[in-house]
Amino acid sequence: MRQIPPITKNLLIINVLAFLAYYVMRGQGVDMNDIFGLHFFLAPDFHIYQLFTYMFMHGGFTHLFFNMFALWMFGCTIENAWGSRRFLYYTLACGVGAGVFQECAQFVSYAVQGLAAYDTVNIEGMVMPMSSYINLWNTVGFSGAVYGILLGFGMTYPEERIFIFPLPVPIKGKWFVCIYAAIELFSALGTTGDGVAHVAHLGGMAIGWVIIRQWRRQYERRMAFGGWDGYEIREEKSLADRLRQWWASVTAAFTARKDSGSAYDRDERNRTEEKRQEEIDRILEKIKRSGYDSLTADERRKLFDRK
Repeated sequence: MRQIPPITKNLLIINVLAFLAYYVMRGQGVDMNDIFGLHFFLAPDFHIYQLFTYMFMHGGFTHLFFNMFALWMFGCTIENAWGSRRFLYYTLACGVGAGVFQECAQFVSYAVQGLAAYDTVNIEGMVMPMSSYINLWNTVGFSGAVYGILLGFGMTYPEERIFIFPLPVPIKGKWFVCIYAAIELFSALGTTGDGVAHVAHLGGMAIGWVIIRQWRRQYERRMAFGGWDGYEIREEKSLADRLRQWWASVTAAFTARKDSGSAYDRDERNRTEEKRQEEIDRILEKIKRSGYDSLTADERRKLFDRK
C-alpha cells in the first residue's frame, strides 16, 4: 500500500473523527450536523464558520466512505505532484467555494418560490414558520472539495487512463472529469429533492478550474522572465527547513561581509607598508650620497622607527 502524504492523511483522519463524534454526541442529544452543517444564510442557525466546518460532517457511512475513498485515491496523487501546502490550499478553497455556490443556489430557489412573502409554509399538512422551514436547508459533506480534487487530477493528468465502474475499459483523465461534470450539470438542472447538492459539486469544480488556470498563468509569466520551479511538481520544504535555509543565508552574508572587510584591511596595511618602505629606501639612498649627518631629525626618526 502506497504511503499516504500528510495532508491527505490528516483530512481522512479529521473526517473520520468528526463522523464518530457525530454519533457519540447524537447519543447525548446533540446534533453536530445541525451545529456545523451549512445552513441557508437567511436561516436563524446560519453562522459564517459553517462554510468551513460543513465539509467535515457527513449524512451517513456511505456518504463518508465514497468521499474518503475518492480523497484517498486522487488526493494522494495530486498532493505528491503539487506539494502539501498547495494541495491543502486548493482543497479547502474548493470546499468553501462549493459552499458559496450552494448558498447561491438556495437563494435562487428561495427567490423563485417567493418564500420571502410568506410567514409560514405547509409541508404535507404540517404548518411551520418560514424561519424553521429554511432552517432545514442544511448541507454537509466533503463532496465539493472532492469534486475539485477530481478536476485537479483531470487537468494535471489529462492523458492518464483510469477505470470507472461500471465501464469495462479505462478512460483518460480529461474525459473522466467531463463525464462527472456533465452528470452533475444535468442532475442540477433536471433533479430536485434528491438530497444531493449538485450545485455544490459543480461549484467545487468551478473554483478548482479558476485556481489551476491562475497558477498556469503565473507559471507562464514567470517562465517568460527567467524561469520558475513549476506549478505541478515542486519540492515542499518544512518550516524547519526554511528556517535553516534562512539562517544559512544570513550566516553566508555575514561571513562574506566580514571577509570583504578583512580583505580591505589587508590591502590598506599593504599600501601603508609599501609607502613606508619607499620612504626608507629614499633615506638610505640619501645616506649613500651625502652621509648620515645629512639626515634631518624626522628622517632619522623614520629610519629607526620600525613600528
